Amino acid sequence: MSVNAQPKAIFLMGATAAGKTDLAVELTKSLPCDIVSVDSALIYKGMDIGTAKPDTSILAEAPHRLIDIIDPSESYSVAQFYQDALREMNEISAAGRIPLLVGGTMMYFRILNEGIAALPSADESVRKVIMQDASEHGWPYVHAQLAKIDPEAAQRIKPTDPQRLQRALEVYRVSGKTMTQIWAEQKEPAGGKGHSDYTELNSGLPPVPYDVVSLAIGPSDRKVLHKRIEQRYHLMLKSGFIDEVKKFHSAANMHADMPSMKCVGYRQVWDYLDNKLNYDEMVERGIIATRQLAKRQLTWLRRWPNLNQLETNDSKVLAKAMKIVENTAY
Repeated sequence: MSVNAQPKAIFLMGATAAGKTDLAVELTKSLPCDIVSVDSALIYKGMDIGTAKPDTSILAEAPHRLIDIIDPSESYSVAQFYQDALREMNEISAAGRIPLLVGGTMMYFRILNEGIAALPSADESVRKVIMQDASEHGWPYVHAQLAKIDPEAAQRIKPTDPQRLQRALEVYRVSGKTMTQIWAEQKEPAGGKGHSDYTELNSGLPPVPYDVVSLAIGPSDRKVLHKRIEQRYHLMLKSGFIDEVKKFHSAANMHADMPSMKCVGYRQVWDYLDNKLNYDEMVERGIIATRQLAKRQLTWLRRWPNLNQLETNDSKVLAKAMKIVENTAY
């Protein structure tokens, strides 16, 4: 590697149940790689079964960074992920190894790969007016103002979240563009998994300073992927998924609208525990929601630049992945 070249990183992406973890573990046996999880569900402690979190034997063999880092009652932003992932990547690279970023939260991957433009700086005079409205009329009134100009942002941001609510309205009043417009200009495919609120990114974020090799794994036949999703969902249920959700359902500091409980599968089991769905309806809707997630992930991947596609059921998939990584100039 030349003195001025950037260090290498590997992005291993794919739809849910596509076989990413299996390939990642095999890559760590053949290449000097350390895994960084890129998954907006695996960050939560105690959410193990429904997220298909790697078990203790896999983690002992191939440790994953950025899993089990926050409680399900806590929030976690795109900016936090960016900072955490870049820190881990830099530590791995400094040790002479290759960061191997693995997961299915495509929005996380994209912000690492492309960064995001800065939002307008805070304007104290505009902020003062918003805060005065909130003081006189309450935050639901401010939320209604946002809903008039940016219904999508208002749907994401609750009236009980004054910081994000104030910032979203401030951005519009300063720039003339809504948060939704700014996000659309970043060319987001519809329905990306992960957090879609960038209200905290006042200064923007640059792409990570790495020479990225982009890999994606998945079955070429969509029916095969659907079958894998269905089988895995049933396995989760047999492994105690409902009992896992019961712990959160009964916790005083948890409710259905938390980001953690909006993860695919968890919302459906929560509704089952609330007697909104019977068991069969819960299973059906859980599988459908997971398939819809996979469809959104594949939409992202179709637009990903310089992507090297690998077949899940290819007996030579490891060798092909290694060849791609080793042959990429850096």
